[in-house]
Amino acid sequence: MAILLQLVYSGVALGMIYAVIAFGYQLTFSTSGTLNFGQGEALMLGALVGLTLVGMGVNYWVMIPIVCVFGLVQGAVVERVAVRPALKSRSEFGWIMATIALAIIFRNTAENVWGRDALRFPSPISETPLKVLGANVLPMELLVVGGALLIMLLVEMFNRKSIYGKAVVATSADRDAAGLMGINTSLVITFSYALSSLTAAFAGVLVAPLTLTGASMGAVLGLKAFAVAIIGGLGSGMGAIVGGLILGIAETTTGYYLSTGYKDVPGLVLLLLVLTIKPAGLFGKTAIKKV
Repeated sequence: MAILLQLVYSGVALGMIYAVIAFGYQLTFSTSGTLNFGQGEALMLGALVGLTLVGMGVNYWVMIPIVCVFGLVQGAVVERVAVRPALKSRSEFGWIMATIALAIIFRNTAENVWGRDALRFPSPISETPLKVLGANVLPMELLVVGGALLIMLLVEMFNRKSIYGKAVVATSADRDAAGLMGINTSLVITFSYALSSLTAAFAGVLVAPLTLTGASMGAVLGLKAFAVAIIGGLGSGMGAIVGGLILGIAETTTGYYLSTGYKDVPGLVLLLLVLTIKPAGLFGKTAIKKV
């Protein structure tokens, strides 16, 4: 029982990282109907920039806001370079290849700057496991869960309480109507991409102390987070959390009780089932388009 509980703890921490990245997918999809397929690379760059700053002597807690600002800028660049031209030309799929191309460029750049070898990110807090209900849990795993929930809560509060957040919500509800009301929807879309990359970069510095940091770390995390976004529903923050927890716990338990070679299978099976039974996702709503 203790082993199962320990696997659940690790799965929850992993699942919350997936949830934060999936939350970023939702931010861009709601305002522009597009997705940043380089979201995993935003996480990777955040982790590597954070590692560099820590290596220069910057305190971990001081480093986090610096990395978040870096994520904002990186996300805005992605929107301006890869997404805006496709939206202006009304290209239905141009943004897909453009964001993938930028992701490859970011990954190759990281390999040339930081190398191909995985690097160790020092933990900012004690690595001594804590006993919780008879099972071990790392303090960093608790920090990951708390930090992931905090960043999503702050973004939700920003959208609900601030005038800029309300512009994001209005654009999400109806982009054309928001434009007629005087809202600069192009700027809102840029901001949503910036905010999306901020959340990914933040997730990068959270997960880095629990794993090895390198140029290839974001590719798999980004892909699995996309599956989480689809499972939970691209329009639901709660769906991202629930989908992330399901996938994270499924991976850790499957990897232990069956084989690490099968740990990705349950999540993929769930994805196929959701797409077959409820294509909008567990918490998503089916949109009806008038033509």
